[in-house]
Amino acid sequence: MKKILVTGGLGFIGSHTVVELQKNGFEVIIIDDLSNTTIDVLDGITEITKIKPTFVELDLKDKQAVQAFFKKYAVDGVIHFAASKAVGESVRKPLKYYENNIGTLVYLLQEMEINKVTNLIFSSSCTVYGQADSLPITEKAPIKPAESPYGRTKQMAEEILADVAKVSDLNVIALRYFNPVGGHKSTVIGELPIGVPQNLIPYVTQTAAGIREELSVFGDDYDTPDGTAVRDYIHVVDLAKAHIVAMKRLLANNNKTKIEFFNIGTGQGSSVLDVINTFEKVNNVKLNYKIVGRREGDITAAYADTSLANTELGWSSELTLTDAMRSAWLWQQKLIKK
Repeated sequence: MKKILVTGGLGFIGSHTVVELQKNGFEVIIIDDLSNTTIDVLDGITEITKIKPTFVELDLKDKQAVQAFFKKYAVDGVIHFAASKAVGESVRKPLKYYENNIGTLVYLLQEMEINKVTNLIFSSSCTVYGQADSLPITEKAPIKPAESPYGRTKQMAEEILADVAKVSDLNVIALRYFNPVGGHKSTVIGELPIGVPQNLIPYVTQTAAGIREELSVFGDDYDTPDGTAVRDYIHVVDLAKAHIVAMKRLLANNNKTKIEFFNIGTGQGSSVLDVINTFEKVNNVKLNYKIVGRREGDITAAYADTSLANTELGWSSELTLTDAMRSAWLWQQKLIKK
């Protein structure tokens, strides 16, 4: 049984990926500092899979703690999620993002090299493309100057990984996510931001639940069909499954180059108003929202060309925006009952 370290494994994407790893027969060790999640998620994973993964509470910014971890645990591969992830917050707190997203990656790579761990799946982002020249976005699209410190950390991380892979035994698959949404069909795990949500869907569900008074739609003057920004919303379970096929590819030495990049999305763009309308329709709920000015760091539109992931990884998205909006609301209702 191959042993996989999942950093940030109690987060939104991390927890769903741990579930899929365990369903596929992997042994999982989770590292998380609990800065943007709660320990309850571990119980949720265990409830779904009937297997309790090993959990180590650890801050990857603590270099000595990272060294101690690798001395204690031998792993066959790493899936690296742990990072700060909000575009707006990164504009306000750039140093937090550079320390948390770049410093921790360096410490992790140093220990992987010392301990001869050669397989890494990196949690990248479509923000590396900036505002692409043409849509849908392929992996060959030029890497534009990022619109936010968050986007810059993902660009820098990819460059660091390429540099390290060139001179070491490291093999990397960087998955460039579009916009992960939804929750597990069990309603046992889902998106659980600490404090005020930085992403659209938890703000939508919390507004529908009356926790937030009003949802702000940032800008209706974009060059899009309805004036609101367009994104590619991918169901988190589909996204989680992409990590499984990527890790299996590395473990089987089927990667074609030392570092590979794949877009992970649905290939379809949806506007903010599309999301709101879908949520209202599928859940029979009215949302209190208002149009406000644009938010710094946001781009007009981004959606994926996923044909490379479809052909090379044999992966494609299966769940729809409707599925995601239904599961997100069911998860929110479960949280209210708690």
